[in-house]
Amino acid sequence: MNNIPRPISRLCVFCGASAGGDERYAADARALGAALAQRRITLIYGGGRAGLMGAVADAALAAGGQVIGIITRLLQNRELEHKGITSLHVVETMHERKMMMANLADAFIALPGGLGTLDELFEILAWAQLGIHAKPVGLLNTRGYYDSLLAFLDHVEHENFLRLQHRTAIVNSPDPAGIIDTLATAQP
Repeated sequence: MNNIPRPISRLCVFCGASAGGDERYAADARALGAALAQRRITLIYGGGRAGLMGAVADAALAAGGQVIGIITRLLQNRELEHKGITSLHVVETMHERKMMMANLADAFIALPGGLGTLDELFEILAWAQLGIHAKPVGLLNTRGYYDSLLAFLDHVEHENFLRLQHRTAIVNSPDPAGIIDTLATAQP
């Protein structure tokens, strides 16, 4: 870790279109959205209105923040887009969606989510490992949601399939506001 804060003006959040099985997931999503707005950090996310995606976007907007969504045409046609955000970009493929989110963001946080969230998280981690970007990546570890994943990544590192510096670069915190500050001083 390096104590020199890096400017984060746009933060990409990966999260589920479901709210999950515990209200604390949505509460932390809302707290993160509000914390981003209070710090004048623009939220970059998947453009949805449901689940944790809607919760983080609504909270950022309610606190006066800016929200940029990127959604595929397929999801837009299913009427899943958030119509109240600052701006919405419509792309054709999931790959374009992830690439645009990555290009717009200064850092990334994964909230609890399912396969789509894990896909986004692992792709952005792989891109960091390959040197495609040098942006910090964090996990909002509500209720220890990511504990098993972190244990698995420790196992992957122990078995020499992941370098220690790539494993230790993943910021992990249960605190929605604190993780933003930790990312600002992280050494990716």
